[in-house]
Amino acid sequence: MPPLKFCANLSWLFNELPEFTQRFQSAAAAGFRAVEAAWLYDADLLELQKAKKESGVEVVLINTPPGDLGNGDCGLGAVPGREADFRRGLELAVKYAKALDCSRIHLMAGRIPMGLDRAAAAEMEATFIENLTYAANVLLKEGILGLVEPINTRITDPRYFLNTPHQGHIQIAQVPDRNEPDSQGEVNFQYLFSLLEEMGYQGYVGCEYRPLGNTEDGLGWLREYWNSHK
Repeated sequence: MPPLKFCANLSWLFNELPEFTQRFQSAAAAGFRAVEAAWLYDADLLELQKAKKESGVEVVLINTPPGDLGNGDCGLGAVPGREADFRRGLELAVKYAKALDCSRIHLMAGRIPMGLDRAAAAEMEATFIENLTYAANVLLKEGILGLVEPINTRITDPRYFLNTPHQGHIQIAQVPDRNEPDSQGEVNFQYLFSLLEEMGYQGYVGCEYRPLGNTEDGLGWLREYWNSHK
C-alpha cells in the first residue's frame, strides 16, 4: 500500500515565524513536499510565489476569503445577502490559486447568523447551493477543484453552517484540544492512517492543528510515519 501524503497547513503550523512566507522554507526543511493555507491574502502575492519557488513545495489547497473575521464571519458561501462578497472573494481566491499553481479551493460556507436557529436555516442552504453552482462554473473554466469542508459544531465552531461529512480532502488534529495527532486525546491516528492506506486514499492529509510548542519539535509523529514507510 502506498504511504499517505501529508501537507503542512501554514496558517496553523510554523506560527513561531512571524512572516507567512517564511513558513514555506521551514515546511520544506521539515520534510513536507506540499503545503496548504486557510487564509494567505494578507501576504504579497509576488512574495508568496517567490517563497513557493525557492522552497520547492507544492501548494495543494487554499480557502476562499473569510469575510470580516472581527465581525464574526468565517466564510460567506451560505450567508444570505452576501452573495456579491462571496463572488468577489472567489475571484481573489482564483487569482491566488492560479499564481501559485494550486488546483484546489475550499469554498467556505460560513456561520449561521446570531439569533437564527440551525433548524430555521433553510435559506442558508439555498444560498449555499446557488453560490456553489456559480463557483462550479467559474472553477470548471479554470481547471480548479472546489471543495467543501464540514466543521465540528460540537467543539470547533458551534455556529458553522456545514456540519455533515462529505468525501474529499482530509485534515487532522487531535480531539478535543486540536494539537498534534500524537498528543493526548480521543483519536487513534495510527489506526486511522492504516485505514486510509487500506482504502487506497490518494489525496493529501492536511496537518491543521495547533502545535503545543515549536512546530518542528512536534513533528515526531510524522517522522515516525515516514520512517516506517521507507
